[in-house]
Amino acid sequence: MTPEDYINGQVLLIDKPLKWSSFQAVNKLKYTLINKVGLPKKFKIGHAGTLDPLATGLLIICTGKFTKRIPELQGMPKEYTGTFHIGGTTPSYDLETEIDATFPIEHITGELIEQARLSFIGEIDQKPPVFSAIKKDGKRLYEHARAGEEVEIAHRKTTIYEFELTRIALPEIDFRVKCSKGTYIRSLAFDFGMALNSGAHLTALRRTKIGDFDVADATLITDFEATIIPE
Repeated sequence: MTPEDYINGQVLLIDKPLKWSSFQAVNKLKYTLINKVGLPKKFKIGHAGTLDPLATGLLIICTGKFTKRIPELQGMPKEYTGTFHIGGTTPSYDLETEIDATFPIEHITGELIEQARLSFIGEIDQKPPVFSAIKKDGKRLYEHARAGEEVEIAHRKTTIYEFELTRIALPEIDFRVKCSKGTYIRSLAFDFGMALNSGAHLTALRRTKIGDFDVADATLITDFEATIIPE
């Protein structure tokens, strides 16, 4: 594609690698497009929905005039697959921090797991993780958390459209979930553990869909770079 194609607007589907932030992925693509395609340094580029560094999968990146579509794309339902580890919690609700409490799992039955699953389908109240990028008093929540500061976090309404448990092998449970904008899967892991009268944290997460966009059609950043022919 020509520089004009990217300036007029493109939607790029990227399969974000593990341990990369969404910001790093956007910056890497911007660097590639500036240096290989010849785009101006101030051309517009942005992503339509953050993925945590410990998550992989679909990242929609818009260029040029299509950056105006970002709010529309962010509002689309999202689908994830991943793994809950039952019996332990972490402050970040995932593997970013160490386990801080352990809980019994011997009492957990298939019936209890199913009751818990059903309780999360539909509109729910969810509290975002303290290790998140939401701003409170002018600082990101994770900045408060890393400084050891306690902050009050309000619950938010979110919707779980589909919640399927694809493998149950305690202490692990694999899942697939389709949810609305603003849903924190890490919080779902924590709350699911509580619903089992235990604890849980997220050990793997992959975003597979945003609206009709599918990670099966996405490209690795390294593959995208390889397809770019310098101007």
